[in-house]
Amino acid sequence: METETDKDLILEEFLPYKLAILSHTVSGLVARVYDKSFGLTIPEWRVIAIVGRFPGLSAVEVAERTMMDKVAVSRAVTKLIKRGRIEREFADADRRRSILNLSEEGRQVHDEVAPLALQMEDDLLHGLTEDEVATLNTVIERLLARARFISAP
Repeated sequence: METETDKDLILEEFLPYKLAILSHTVSGLVARVYDKSFGLTIPEWRVIAIVGRFPGLSAVEVAERTMMDKVAVSRAVTKLIKRGRIEREFADADRRRSILNLSEEGRQVHDEVAPLALQMEDDLLHGLTEDEVATLNTVIERLLARARFISAP
């Protein structure tokens, strides 16, 4: 029987590596679509997507919901504000807390990019059965829950 210490790390078979490669490859596919057509980076699109779904979030809340680095979110928000795609207000009770909403242009971009992203997802999942897609989603959710459990303080 093989023990943990008997195993060699083979990077291309290592689950975290395979997940990172998959994520990077898929994000790159989608990013080409919204970069070419809309001049958006991956972090900018993620901010637009999350604020489009949950208006009124702060930048910190966007970072928490997307699991993105706060600095990356801050940079994306700043660029989106400068380009007129996000509007920022400050909370009356706490002037340090900003409230983010899509501008009219930001809503337009969201509404044009979202169907393209969904089409890319359909293309990516093409060839998988409904059961396989359901299993994939279940496995992803279980791995995510386990990773959160392991990383909890």
